[in-house]
Amino acid sequence: MTDNNTSRTANGEDFNIVQANARTVVGWREWVGLPGLNIQAIKAKVDTGARTSCLHTFGIEEYQKDGEKWVKFMVHPIQDDVHTEQECHAKVFDMRTVRDSGGHETYRYVIETQLIIGDLQYPIEMTLTARDNMTFRMLLGRIAMEGRLIVQPEASFILQAPQG
Repeated sequence: MTDNNTSRTANGEDFNIVQANARTVVGWREWVGLPGLNIQAIKAKVDTGARTSCLHTFGIEEYQKDGEKWVKFMVHPIQDDVHTEQECHAKVFDMRTVRDSGGHETYRYVIETQLIIGDLQYPIEMTLTARDNMTFRMLLGRIAMEGRLIVQPEASFILQAPQG
């Protein structure tokens, strides 16, 4: 049973307005940091339509390190700038088939890395894909927001950009 302050989440759990007050409010786009990838600040589209977060990369190369699968990849961390490049390395967490908004399926590397957004820092899963034509270099998906963030869709850049 729900009251005026409660609704149901997608997984059937009760969600109370009091719980919402304990979460960080974000706009539809925010500056985030990925310290594990040495990316101080990158614009992310806060995408409630995406399940998993995604980083738009290029030059992905798989290699072995201490008997584990790792990837080296490049990122253009600045929106609309194809000249600034950041080399990143991450341990492969998983491989998954992902369906994009156009219904196309791709098999992607999944990494786990730390996210900084506002005053929060926590680990997220992120897929890697070579889609340099996308406006935003990163999409922040629902799983990364769950239990922590609430989206105010008419706002942008509510939180302060991460400082390095």
